[in-house]
Amino acid sequence: MTTRRTVLAGIAATTTLSALPVRAQGWRPALVAGTYAGKGGAGLYRLPASGRGWRVGTADPVLKDASFGISRGSMRYLVRESAAGRMIATQDGRIVADLPSGGDDPCHIAIDGNGRLLAVANYSSGTVALYPLAAGIPQPPVVRQHRGTGPRADRQSGPHAHWVGFTPDNRFLHSVDLGADAIFAYALSTGEVGEPAIAWRAPPGAGPRHLAYHPELPVAYVVTELANTLVTLDALPDGTLTTRATTSLLPAGWQGSSQAAHVAIDRAGRRLYASNRGHNSIAVFDLAEDGSATLARHMPCGGDWPRFFLLLEDTGQLLVANERSGEVAVFALTYDGRLRPTPARLVVPGVVFLDRA
Repeated sequence: MTTRRTVLAGIAATTTLSALPVRAQGWRPALVAGTYAGKGGAGLYRLPASGRGWRVGTADPVLKDASFGISRGSMRYLVRESAAGRMIATQDGRIVADLPSGGDDPCHIAIDGNGRLLAVANYSSGTVALYPLAAGIPQPPVVRQHRGTGPRADRQSGPHAHWVGFTPDNRFLHSVDLGADAIFAYALSTGEVGEPAIAWRAPPGAGPRHLAYHPELPVAYVVTELANTLVTLDALPDGTLTTRATTSLLPAGWQGSSQAAHVAIDRAGRRLYASNRGHNSIAVFDLAEDGSATLARHMPCGGDWPRFFLLLEDTGQLLVANERSGEVAVFALTYDGRLRPTPARLVVPGVVFLDRA
C-alpha cells in the first residue's frame, strides 16, 4: 500500500543517493602531473593510487616544463613550454620522439579520433603544428601560422594559439586563439592541411582560451580568458561556429581580477565545469537538452590559480591543479554532477596539468 509517508521516504532515498560520490571507495587510476620549473616543479610527477586517493611520487626531470599532455594506449604526448618548444612522445615511459613543436611556448595537444593526426598549439608564436602519426609515433609536422590581433595591447599584440581540438566527425581541426580573438578551422577531409580559416570571431578583447564539444549535440562551449565568459556556440557542418548565448563565469557584482582557464563537460552532457583564476573557483553549469547552459553554482577551488582540472567520472572525483599554491585539490563528484570539497591535497609545486598515467 502506497502512502504519503512511503512516497516521501522514496524521495528522500533518491535525494540521498544522488548526493553520493560515484564509486568513491573503488579503483583509482594512477596519474601524472606536469609542472613549471620556474614555480618549483621538478619535472613530470607520478601520482600513484594510494588507498582512497593518491600520493606524490617521483618526478622525471627530463620532462620539465611539460605544460600539457595526453595519452593513448601506451603512448603519451607532451609539450615542453619554452621558446623553440618541443613535442615529446613517450611509450611505456621511454622517449621515442623529441621534435620541434613548430613554434614558441606550446601549451595544448589533441589527437584525432582515428589516432592518425596530432595537433599542437604554440601560444607565443601563434602557430599550429600537425604531426602525422605512424604506429603512434609522430612524424615531422606541417606548421601553419595564425594571423590577427585584439584591442588588448598587453595580451593581444599578435596571435596566441591556446587550444586545439578535432571535431567529433574528424572533418575539421579547431584552434582557439586568444590574441586574434578568433577560433580558426582547418579542413581535413581532403587529406591536405590547408591554411586556417576563421570559424568564429569573439567580441573584441574577449580573449578566447579553451573549448569543449558537447558529447551528443552540434554545440561547443568556449571560455574567454579576458572577458571571463562562457560562450555557447552552435556548430555548423562547414566547421564554422555561431554564437547562441554568452554567460558570465563570475558571480553577479563580484569585483576583482580573474582569468578563465579550463572547461570540460561530463559524458552525459548534463554538467559543464569551468575554472576561474583569481576568483579561484569552479563554475558549474547545468546543460539543458538543447545544450543551453545555465550557471548553477560556484565552488571554491581549494587553492590558488586553478589552471586545469581533471574530471574522473568513473571514480566520482574532480581534481583541480592549483598552479600558484602548488597543490592538487580533490573534490567528490556526485551522481547529480555536484561537487563536494574534501580535505585531500597533493603538494605538487607549479602544477599545471593532470592526466591518467
